[in-house]
Amino acid sequence: MSPLSNSSGPVFMLMGFPGLEMYHHWISIPFCSIYFVALLGNSTILFVIKTNRSLHEPMYAFLSMLAITDLGLSVSTLPTVLGLFWFNIREIDFNTCAVQLFFIHTFSFMESSVLLAMAFDRYIAICNPLKYTSILTNSVLVKIGLAIAARSSAIVFPTPWLLRRYRYCKSNLLSHSFCLHQDVLKLSCSDSRVNSIYGLCVVLSTLVVDSLLILWSYMKIIRTVTAIASREERLKAFNTCVSHICVVLIFFIPVIGVSMVHRFARHISPIVHILMADVYLLIPPVLNPIVYSVKTQPIRKGILAMLQRKA
Repeated sequence: MSPLSNSSGPVFMLMGFPGLEMYHHWISIPFCSIYFVALLGNSTILFVIKTNRSLHEPMYAFLSMLAITDLGLSVSTLPTVLGLFWFNIREIDFNTCAVQLFFIHTFSFMESSVLLAMAFDRYIAICNPLKYTSILTNSVLVKIGLAIAARSSAIVFPTPWLLRRYRYCKSNLLSHSFCLHQDVLKLSCSDSRVNSIYGLCVVLSTLVVDSLLILWSYMKIIRTVTAIASREERLKAFNTCVSHICVVLIFFIPVIGVSMVHRFARHISPIVHILMADVYLLIPPVLNPIVYSVKTQPIRKGILAMLQRKA
């Protein structure tokens, strides 16, 4: 058995910000604020949609799915991040690490899938408005939600089992305050080509395909909207897409940034790699509810009404 192992498998060490360990308690303050805003914002979105019958429409059903996904993504990283910064809990056994990386990657792929479903919603609403309600019925929305959850969990499910097969005889130090598949994989001293190839196939079949389909849907939307004669109607149609375009950029720009940094800037400070991963996983759950609260009038009115009732 490896010296880095116990009876349940290898034990890894989480990393905060190297060289800044004495300031971790102070660094925890912005992280706590980020988690608080993410949990409060997405919970508020769900509450407003649930308690306002006027928002029981397909667009807001997809927004609820996005909020649930963001809550799941935040909760997946919260225990180890705050445990490290507050109590300096650095050790994490393989089983706990495998569970965490499963949920992190599952909710990340779910977010991509939900954004694709929201793009489909906008495509139907603008390009085929007369059939909007007949196409996106309640049963169809349920099936889409189940398909998103099944697809995301199924493609990630094999990764912990594949990682379990490997020996870990290198340094047990991870690069982040949470477990990611590639981060654990690089510590293996076994032939890990199967996991590397599988991981690449997963990314290509999810993030890449989803982004291309989202781009295709907006090309169709733009072609439809530019054919509208009235300038006011064109602006109104585009305005219904602004919030979704913002959250798509909020999600995919950090994904591209993380990929570029890992591939082309491996020799820069590890703090940059850590910050990029934190931005990729923590910022979308914070900004998504803010974008929809500011840009979507029914959501904004619902939040103001809720605050007035409590005042």
